[in-house]
Amino acid sequence: MSSSSSTSAKSLYRIFTKTTSSKPVINTKPSKPTPTHKSLVDKLFREKNLSKLVEKFIKCSEIPRFRGHHNIYEDTVRRLASAKRFSFVEQVIEHQKKYDDITCEGFAMRLISLYGKAGMLDHASKLFDELPQLKCQRTLKSFNSLLYACVQSKQYDKAEKFFRELPLSLSITPDVISYNIVIQAFSEMGSLDSAELMLDEMESNGVKSNLITFNTIINGFYHIGKFSDGERIWARMEESGIEPDIRSYNAKLKGLVHGGKMAEAVELVEKLGSSELEANHVTYNLLIEGYCNDGYSDEAKSVYDHMLKSGCIPNRTTFETLIPYIYEKGDLDLALKLCLDSVNSNCLIDVGVLQVVVDGFAKASRIKEAENFVKLARSKKYHDSKLKMPSKVD
Repeated sequence: MSSSSSTSAKSLYRIFTKTTSSKPVINTKPSKPTPTHKSLVDKLFREKNLSKLVEKFIKCSEIPRFRGHHNIYEDTVRRLASAKRFSFVEQVIEHQKKYDDITCEGFAMRLISLYGKAGMLDHASKLFDELPQLKCQRTLKSFNSLLYACVQSKQYDKAEKFFRELPLSLSITPDVISYNIVIQAFSEMGSLDSAELMLDEMESNGVKSNLITFNTIINGFYHIGKFSDGERIWARMEESGIEPDIRSYNAKLKGLVHGGKMAEAVELVEKLGSSELEANHVTYNLLIEGYCNDGYSDEAKSVYDHMLKSGCIPNRTTFETLIPYIYEKGDLDLALKLCLDSVNSNCLIDVGVLQVVVDGFAKASRIKEAENFVKLARSKKYHDSKLKMPSKVD
């Protein structure tokens, strides 16, 4: 080896030796993974302790992406309000003011709506008043969200009060949404004459009514059995060039069914069949309810079969109406089939409805069938396994 080659080899050796000796010690212990956004949200949904839920929610609020998650906000406020923990609701919502999101009217509207859903209208109104200081411009949109908070909190009389007082001071003009909310408030109060007067007022002010306007009033009249008034508003709707939709027909159908007028209800559905509109689960459920009330089991079963064939998926109302009726009629096999349909379609219904059928099979000494159904329900974690065999045969 030449002298120059030997010198180069020694230099490389010193370099690599130095690098190796100064190399920091690597900690091979795996670091704790950072929680994902989904895992944080899932933990909140699962949290049973409400104090911890609030604590974790406020901590998660620091994450910008989390603040855009509408469902977890609504679920958390719903749970807290259901437990009458209104101070917790206030704590959660007031905390949101510290973020720049509050300067966005859409975010502020969400918070107003949350207060409305919690039945805390005074807080919703206070937040609306504070928006200018929070550098959030109030427009017709946030005004309408405050009106709707009145409906959400069932303080219907406040809707008209705000409607009359605020537009002038805010320099805004109510739109069709504003009028529709007040009309809904009057309808919920049972003040349908006032609702109709509001319809007159909006049209005289150049605000064009829409399908929602008429459906709200129509539903109100049919609901209390005032068919002549309902028909009068229906005619006015068509004269305005607005075609009824499936909600319009269902409102009339509900009035007929609850009024015990099944012959007319069937005629209405037949008329619906000749139009371009399609019956939905509300339509089918009302027919099933009517036939069950009148004792026509074959007709009720026929409607259910037609519902399935049409591709309309039965829901909780369907099963909770039909299963008890079929069971009382003594048709255990069909009652069990309907129970299986509900569980296999992951349709969560009152566990008491299913328990009656299970108990009935046990009393009829059809233990194996009852056990298999309970096992199936438990395998799907149905009702947290509250469904069980009767104690005598467990």
